[in-house]
Amino acid sequence: MARFQQLQTFVSVARLGSLSAAARTANLTPALIGRRLDALEARLGVRLLVRSTRRLTLTLEGQAFLPEAEEILRALDDAETRVSAGTADLGGQLRLTAPAGFGRRHVAPLLPGLLERHPRLSISLDLTDDLVDLTRGQHDCAVRIGELADSSLVGVRLADNRRLVVAAPVYLERQGTPRTPAELLRHNCLTLIADSSQYRGWLFRQDGQLVIQRVQGDLSCNDGAVLLDWVLAGRGLAWRSWWEVHAELAAGRLVSVLDDHAAPPNGIHVVFPQRQHLPARVRRFIDYLREHYADPAYWQGRRQDA
Repeated sequence: MARFQQLQTFVSVARLGSLSAAARTANLTPALIGRRLDALEARLGVRLLVRSTRRLTLTLEGQAFLPEAEEILRALDDAETRVSAGTADLGGQLRLTAPAGFGRRHVAPLLPGLLERHPRLSISLDLTDDLVDLTRGQHDCAVRIGELADSSLVGVRLADNRRLVVAAPVYLERQGTPRTPAELLRHNCLTLIADSSQYRGWLFRQDGQLVIQRVQGDLSCNDGAVLLDWVLAGRGLAWRSWWEVHAELAAGRLVSVLDDHAAPPNGIHVVFPQRQHLPARVRRFIDYLREHYADPAYWQGRRQDA
């Protein structure tokens, strides 16, 4: 038990960056955390951490030992979850990351329902548009949208993501409706600068081929919610994912154009590092999202048991 506690303490301190933060997380005193680290270093015969009043730094030995220690703890956790995989009382901490906009709308609202099914489960959700490195071991899985390029990760497709060109009716009444992708050059196109693909242009299907249409406009932003507000205000056209605009389309606040030229959908995925055994809590999370996303009523906002 002492060896396991020492290992847990080392990983927690290395992740959180201080003894006091690790102590608060474990509801222990910093002095006890320090004694556990001292005992671990004495048993291994190496210095793992350089500690001072201002900062904490991993030694070369500590940097080499950290991923191995994390893997040992994950293996133990996986073994426990495999044993209890058939039980309804699933426990442990599920560490997730998701894109900020999609996560706010279609991940975060569903998580309380998962906790109602599994009260012993705890969830940490990290909303960021940065591409999180899952191999560092700080997250169990990530929700991602688009094509998956990293072959070191395993991806499970949850749903299709259609992309539409949308505008407010007032804009189309004032400027007219584009009939072909090339006509977008005569329109004010609002772009999301956080999406690198939009630097190249918007993707369409024309005459059986995929084409990239360059666009231009007087407003761009790295926040999808701000961009949507501009479109709703009649400032121009935008190329947005269906999950973001379906409610506005259903209510008539937005209209989609160029639907005959829409590019094939990309995917909404859950990705996780390759490993022999996937923790039961991750499997249950994937099944839970798939259950909701596969239901057309969910996307129409009619489902009430989320």
